[in-house]
Parts: sequence; C-alpha cells; structure tokens
Amino acid sequence: MKLAGRTALVTGGSRGIGRGIALALAHGGASIAISYRKEEAAANEVVKAVQGLGRQAIAVKADVTEQAAVESLVGATVAAFGKLDILVNNAGIASRGSSLADTDASEMKRLLDTHIMGAFYACKAALPHLRKNPRSDIYFISSMSPHMAPAGHGPYATAKAGLEVMAKVMAMEELKNNVRVNTIAAGVVDTEMGRRLVKYTLGDEMGKLNQKFPFGRVCTPEDVGNLIAFLASNEGGYVSGHTIFLDGGDPAGVAKE
Repeated sequence: MKLAGRTALVTGGSRGIGRGIALALAHGGASIAISYRKEEAAANEVVKAVQGLGRQAIAVKADVTEQAAVESLVGATVAAFGKLDILVNNAGIASRGSSLADTDASEMKRLLDTHIMGAFYACKAALPHLRKNPRSDIYFISSMSPHMAPAGHGPYATAKAGLEVMAKVMAMEELKNNVRVNTIAAGVVDTEMGRRLVKYTLGDEMGKLNQKFPFGRVCTPEDVGNLIAFLASNEGGYVSGHTIFLDGGDPAGVAKE
C-alpha cells in the first residue's frame, strides 16, 4: 500500500470530487477524515465505504467559512489518528451564472469565503501538524474556469484563480519544511454539481456532452482521486508548486467537432 500509515483530511468529502479523492486515498492505504456541511448521511456512507476497505475513517461537520470550525476539524483529525500527512482543500460551491456586472457583492463574498478563506483556514490550522512529518502534502482543487474565463462564471473563476496563486506561494514557502503543494485543475467533472452546471450553462445533458470530449467522456471524481493518490505516493514525491490540468487535453470539448 503506497499510502499505508498516512492520514488524509479531505474537506467537502461527502460527495462528488471529495468522495472520489477520499476513496482513492483509502485504496492506497491512508486513514481518512472528511468534512461535510449538511450531507450527514452521505458523509457516513463515505466513512462506511472507507472502513469497508479496511481503513480508519471519520466524518466531521464543519463550515469551512468559519475559522473556528476548521480549527476544530483539524484538531479532531489529529485526535483520531495522531497526526496529519495530507490535506486536500476540496470544499467548494458554484456561482449562479450571472455576469460580474450583475453579481451581488454577497454572492462574490460567498464564493471567496468558501474557496479562498476556507482553504486558507485549513492550511493555517494544518501546517503545524504537517511540518512535523518527514514528508507532507497539500492539494488544492481548482478547475479550468480560471484558464478559460467563461462568461457567467466570474465569481467561481476568480475564486479558483486565487486558490492557484495561494498554492504556488505556499509551495515555495513550505519547501524547507518538506511540504509539497500542488493544484489540480479539473475540466468538466461528472458530479451532481457538474451535471447541474452543464444543464444550466449549456442546456445539455452530461451524457450527450461526454460524446464531445476526449476518450468519449468527461473527467470523473475517480480521475481526480487517482491523480492525487499518485502525487501523494513516493512516485509523485518530486512534484510541487504545479497546477496540473486534468481535462483530457481538450477542456472545451471542441477537438472532436
């Protein structure tokens, strides 16, 4: 098991990409902590799935926009497993599809608080524990939105762009502490939120969209999880400070048209 003896915390791990990451890391041998905001039943299902693989797991209710809640989340993880090796900043929300000119300040703040401040709080709370290990990892989950700048995705793209810069700075700052920091910028991902976004922005179904993308499908939560499991292993140990595109090489799905 490439990740045996390691402990991972995945924020927003009850469903979608977070669930895929948690299960992939568990398959690799890691103990798993996930956070959730509302989906307690889904979070408990992930815990059972991880335990079914013979790994330890806990789920902790936490709103990542609240610093005290995130500090308690990290504390609960360390209390349960004795240490923390891997932090995955996955918790996120979608914007509502308005242009930037028509976006309310409260909507922009909602996106920035969840994506940027949530990740900042998690890193700030986790780093004292991560620095104790011979090797630790932090991952930020971004998307192709900052790189494609699609109309109607301004708050979301802005928040994800901020995450990518935060990760690059942190990678440089934490080199001396043997903490690797990377970002995964995924293309369209087949999740509940992804399907809603596709329907709302393109007026299409995910199944039809699959036909337009490389290899006959869009990205999956398992793709994201498997990439992180590789990067967190010894084989991926020399990769830090990068934003890795996980989009099949064609983020807009135009190569097959």
